Amino acid sequence: MTISQADHIRKAIAERSNRPFIVKVGDWVRDKPEGGIAVMFILVQLACIIGSLLFPDVFRYLLPANISVVLKSIAVPGIMALGVGILMISGEFDLSVGAQYSLLSIICAEVSNSFMGDISADPASSLAPFMGMIFALALGVLIGMVHAFITLRFNIPSFITTLGGMLFWKGMTLLVHGSSALRFKPSEPFATLFGGEVGIVHASMIWFILFAVIFYFFLHHHRIGNHLFAVGGNRNAAVAIGINPVRTKTIAFALAGFMAAFSGIVAATRVGSIQPGGGLGMELQTIAACVIGGFALNGGRGSILGVVLGTALVFTIQDVLLLLRAPAFYFDMFVGGLIVVAVVMNSAIRRARA
Repeated sequence: MTISQADHIRKAIAERSNRPFIVKVGDWVRDKPEGGIAVMFILVQLACIIGSLLFPDVFRYLLPANISVVLKSIAVPGIMALGVGILMISGEFDLSVGAQYSLLSIICAEVSNSFMGDISADPASSLAPFMGMIFALALGVLIGMVHAFITLRFNIPSFITTLGGMLFWKGMTLLVHGSSALRFKPSEPFATLFGGEVGIVHASMIWFILFAVIFYFFLHHHRIGNHLFAVGGNRNAAVAIGINPVRTKTIAFALAGFMAAFSGIVAATRVGSIQPGGGLGMELQTIAACVIGGFALNGGRGSILGVVLGTALVFTIQDVLLLLRAPAFYFDMFVGGLIVVAVVMNSAIRRARA
């Protein structure tokens, strides 16, 4: 490299670093998958805060009790959405995560209760809930690997594989336990670790933040994360540079199953009981949160911040509708409209960047 070329590169880097702040923000919005939704999320939060300050008796958005409820509603689907988002980046879907959520939380509770893990047992076992959790998480990973094997071995669209899986695991839930609710009041320290609170922040939100940080470094600062983007963006190009798409996608399916199981266990611990159909519909909510967060439906694009912002925006809107006493079906209407708006915004941003 000649001196003139080196000087030219240093000058270009310096000019980019010295851009005005507003230009840097605009470039970030255009370049990042979550850029558009970040702007929308900030605007919604500002509107909610202003509305709460202007009408504190009617719109109680800033009350600590309401903030606590919002954080709880975000955490569990957010945990599941992290696994779903990783899988979407690899170019696949899992429509069975809601059914796994119910089945695996029931299995965790059954194992725990069978080994005296209920808080009312005499004596109560402190290890039994953890045994049930480990067993359920392992099953979640195994289910994800089975879905990956069927999808990749027989070249079946993951939409079809996991649609069948959703119906199968839904029926398996009823076979394992029936249609009645199951009590899950685990002993300590499990109850505090997964169902306790620090001020207005529930343990589920702490776990969500922890997993979001772990997944951020896994996805954006680890070799496997690069492989996920590669196989989702262009499978043939990924194979050409030595990436094994079967191994990479199997890891993504396994993570989706693991996170579905973990979210179900955390939710069951918080509520104290498990409804066999409690997870149905969550698969669509989590996919919607990812799409709203800037994920591409054909893979190769997405971010952990997008998952967090997408989930937070969806359930912020749900909270606003509840505060306004709007009918429940308004939530589905707004989420449906938001998905379309988010996709249009992301497409417009990508065209502007091009």
